[in-house]
Amino acid sequence: MNLLQITSFLIVLAGVFGAINYFFLRLPSAIGILVVALLASFCALLLDMAVPALEIAATLRGTVEGFHFSDALLEGMLGLLLFAGALHVKLSDLRAVWPTVLLMATIGVALSTAVIGVGFSWLTGAPILIALVFGSLISPTDPVAVMGVLKEANLNKTLETKVAGESLFNDGVGYVVFLVLVGLAFPHDAHGEGGAMGAIKLFVQEAFGGAVLGLALGWLTFRVMRHIDDYSLEVLLTLGLAFGGYELAIWLHVSAPIAAVCAGLLIGDIGAKHGMSEETREYVDKFWVLIDEILNAILFMLIGFEVFAVQLEIDFLVTGVISIALALVGRLTAVAVPIMILKPFRVFAPGVTPIMTWGGLKGGISVALALSLPDSEWKPLILTVTYVIVIFSIIVQGLTVGKLAQKVGREPELM
Repeated sequence: MNLLQITSFLIVLAGVFGAINYFFLRLPSAIGILVVALLASFCALLLDMAVPALEIAATLRGTVEGFHFSDALLEGMLGLLLFAGALHVKLSDLRAVWPTVLLMATIGVALSTAVIGVGFSWLTGAPILIALVFGSLISPTDPVAVMGVLKEANLNKTLETKVAGESLFNDGVGYVVFLVLVGLAFPHDAHGEGGAMGAIKLFVQEAFGGAVLGLALGWLTFRVMRHIDDYSLEVLLTLGLAFGGYELAIWLHVSAPIAAVCAGLLIGDIGAKHGMSEETREYVDKFWVLIDEILNAILFMLIGFEVFAVQLEIDFLVTGVISIALALVGRLTAVAVPIMILKPFRVFAPGVTPIMTWGGLKGGISVALALSLPDSEWKPLILTVTYVIVIFSIIVQGLTVGKLAQKVGREPELM
């Protein structure tokens, strides 16, 4: 199938699965579509076991593997999703909680990577560098999953900004840490300098280069939009910024996720206030909400189908179930340590630690990073374990974080 046929097929399936969820399951849209896709996948596997001659599983596995989920997300959908998410996080709100967001997105990601990596190495016997690579790909929270669930969770504004802002930035930082560790663990597959100095150079180039590029492109787009009063053209300019900026960042070998987030934050706040009319703001907002909803639906559906790309061996699945607890411990460390550091200087409401720990959902980005790993004896195990954690995170944590927030986070945050 060509690109247009694949896109049409995915949109049709997402619409059908969304309708099934709406009429029967009544779950939040993205989670419901994921559940329906999973159920359809397991039905196909059971039918294949009952009638082996049909070879349904083998056919679907070939189709899923041929789709290149990792490339489709990391080099296509992710830029639009991150830009859309950042567009609705205001800098004025983020400024009030920036120390928490900064520490969780940097020190938090590093601590979580270390905790999960050491635990995974002890659990499986994997070399420590390989285990740290797993820790880096499972540590970042997925802003797509997190922000999709936030719409249903009814958190107070300050806490919502913390969760959303941290998920946007720790995703970009986590991706850079992943690239650095992959370069150290698989030197024959890495590009550029090796060793510690090469890793530091890569981190600085990716992280700071991505931020500078995103802010520069966002500022240029804003300056152009100030002289235009045509909502359709201005919507087109934001779309071009999201697409073009992300691809330019990839070409320049800087962090495309960080570039998308920085550009989205600038356009969503400064651009909306000083470069758009009221009518344009309304159209831009509604356009990107729609883009976000459609891509979310497609992405969560694809996550459900990725079950055909993992090895459903009992040992791998057991390791995956145990690793759920390991991922939660890593997330707790990433949240609790920054809060402990900041407590002498800032006041936190009761419940912020459990809510941010349980609300730190993993998603398609972790699966995509696992799929992008160089081939090795550990890749099948890492992919299966990652998939188990992601499915648990989205379905179980995603459906219960709202109730947890209502139970432990009723008092307004004093910040």
